[in-house]
Order: sequence, then structure tokens, then C-alpha cells
Amino acid sequence: MELRKILLPGLISVTLLSGCSWFSGEEDVVKMSPLPKVENQFTPEKVWSTSVGDGVGDYYSNLHPGWSDSTVYAADRFGIVKALNAGDGKEQWKVDLSEKTGFFSKNLPALLSGGVSVDGGHVYIGSERGQVYALNTSDGSVAWQTKAAGEVLSRPVASDGLVLVHTSNGMLQGLDQTNGAVKWTVNLDVPALSLRGESAPATAFGAAIVGGDNGRVSAVMMNQGQIIWQQRISQPTGATEIDRLADVDTTPIILDGVVYALAYNGNLTAMDLRSGQILWKREIGSVHDMIVDAGHIYLVDQDDRVVALSTDGGVTVWRQSDLLHRNLTSPVLYNGYIVVGDSEGYLHWINTTDGRFVAQQKVDSSGFQTEPVVASDKLLIQAKGGEVYAFTR
Repeated sequence: MELRKILLPGLISVTLLSGCSWFSGEEDVVKMSPLPKVENQFTPEKVWSTSVGDGVGDYYSNLHPGWSDSTVYAADRFGIVKALNAGDGKEQWKVDLSEKTGFFSKNLPALLSGGVSVDGGHVYIGSERGQVYALNTSDGSVAWQTKAAGEVLSRPVASDGLVLVHTSNGMLQGLDQTNGAVKWTVNLDVPALSLRGESAPATAFGAAIVGGDNGRVSAVMMNQGQIIWQQRISQPTGATEIDRLADVDTTPIILDGVVYALAYNGNLTAMDLRSGQILWKREIGSVHDMIVDAGHIYLVDQDDRVVALSTDGGVTVWRQSDLLHRNLTSPVLYNGYIVVGDSEGYLHWINTTDGRFVAQQKVDSSGFQTEPVVASDKLLIQAKGGEVYAFTR
């Protein structure tokens, strides 16, 4: 079976095609909402900005900074990885993971794409070429490098002595954290057509919880690589292939014995961690990671509405609809505010109580594709052009 990964227009551009028009040629263009007028209640302070290579350009990539012990780690698609001082953005070390092809030839790009994560003295990052790298945090030298079962489009996750990677062909792999050896591989199955993105696993009590392109959420026992339970939260329905997309590309959240998961053409679903039994579900879809905090769920839906719901049944608390189709990033919670970036390079700050805007700022003309990252007292975000910014409030 031929597997196809697609990027829906609207996930990375200013228009999207809806209904049967994606296949019939009739285009229903949904225009980006104009920039809302916001009277800033405060002005976030830019502490520093630093270039990390050439960024990702117009390619889809989940690259975003990682952070640990006062150091920020960031990468570009070509293969540049840098360690930056979190206080002032100054470079501590730099490595190039691109492949040398000859003295007079350009290096072959590493196509880094899986996001940056940090744990146990190592920086982990994956690539579209199916490589997983573990770099020493001290100097960026390669501790180990392993060939995964497919493209690594989500960030590697280190837990329980393993590095978990979820590949584009539906494989969840557990790699030995010390040397990168493949300990086990679980086939999560993929449909013929799916979105270009994969769910990063969440871990708790020796289990990895991960979403799949087949509309299911799976719990996998990490010490053995065995599936404990699977639960479908999105059922392929509709007249077109786009309508039938059922991907669960968001990272599940585990809190107080409950797994919260979100599908593209499906539901926001709360499940029992031990059994996978559905506790409640709400019809709302997204490809963005969500936030669960203080009895609320904050998410960006398919049309770029920012929505707050209660963890008790998924009841809507508020909805902010003034950023429709602005191709928002996933939201992040920073100093009591929801912050999202958009494809025009703006950061939008939203009150968690009522969903009203409290601040807005133009940051980078290349735009944002991946979510901001909270690093202690700072908010980090990487632009598509490769610049990394640090803000405080």
C-alpha cells in the first residue's frame, strides 16, 4: 500500500481548500482574518535574538528549541545545531550535522525536523532522513546516531532509559538511551493518506501514550514494547479523502490518571489512563498540541480559534475567533497568559480568564510555524527564517 503524507493548505499557508474542491479543482478560498486591533496592556520585552542557520524556509518542520540548565538548544533544517546561553543568547557551541559529500561539493542537508529535546546530558533530534542524533550537551559532539524506521517528524522523548521516536510510517521505536540501539518497534498502522506530522509520545508509569494516523490512541508498555490498549477517537467519515483524515498528531496529555487526546477530524477525548476507556468526548478537531492547566483545556482548533474548555466534560468556557486562518502555532501558557504565534510573525497574548487579547507584537517577517517554549522566566520562539527570540513579561 502506498502511503502519502500531505500538508493541508491552511496549515502552512494563508489559504485552505475545503470540501470536495481539493480534488475537483474548485477552490473555496478561506481568507486569513485581518490582524485584530489590540490595545496593549503591557509590552513584552525582547531580551535577545540569535540566528540559528537558515531555519526551515517554506518546508513543514516541527523544529523548536529545547531548554535545560540555563542553556537553549536550537537547530535549522540544514543541520546546524547551537547551544545558546539562556540569559543573553550568546553561542556556547555549534555543530553541523549535514553530510560531507566532497571537497568541492556542498554538504548534503541533514533535514532536521523532529524537534529538539534535552535529557540526561544529551540533546536529541530527529530528521526526515530517518536519523536520530544524541549530542553531548557539553560540546555538541555526537554521542550516538541511529537509523530509525522512517522519517522522524516529532520530537524524540526520553523516559525510563529509552528514547522514543514516532516515525512517519507509523512505527513507535524505543532506543537505548545510552547507545541508541533499537530495543523494540511497535507498528501503529497508518492509512493510505495522512497529514504530514506525528504525535510525540507522552509517558507515565512505565507506559508511552501516543496518537496515530489511524485515529487511535495507543498505550505501549515501555519495558517490553507491547501494546496495553488502543482507543479510537476519530472515525474516518465523509465524501472526500480530506474529510476522512483521522490523524491524531497532537501529543496526549496525562494528568491525574486521565489521558487527554485530540484528533484532526475527530474529538477532544478524555480517557482512563489504565484502561483507555472513554470518560467523555467533545467534537472539536486540531493538529496543534494543547494545554491542560487548573481545570481548563486550552487549544487552537482547525480554523485557528483559540478555545478554553473545562476538564469536566469539555464544556466551552470561552472562544477567541479573531485569528481565523492565521495559521497559528500551538498555544503555550506563560506567566498566566496564553501565547500563540502566527504565519505573519506576530505573537498574540490572550487572557486565560475570558479569552480577550492583552498584547500583540510583530516579531519576525518570516513568520512562525512552531509553538513558543517556556524556559524558566523567558518565552522562546523560533521563526521560520531561523531566528530564535527570547522575551520576558
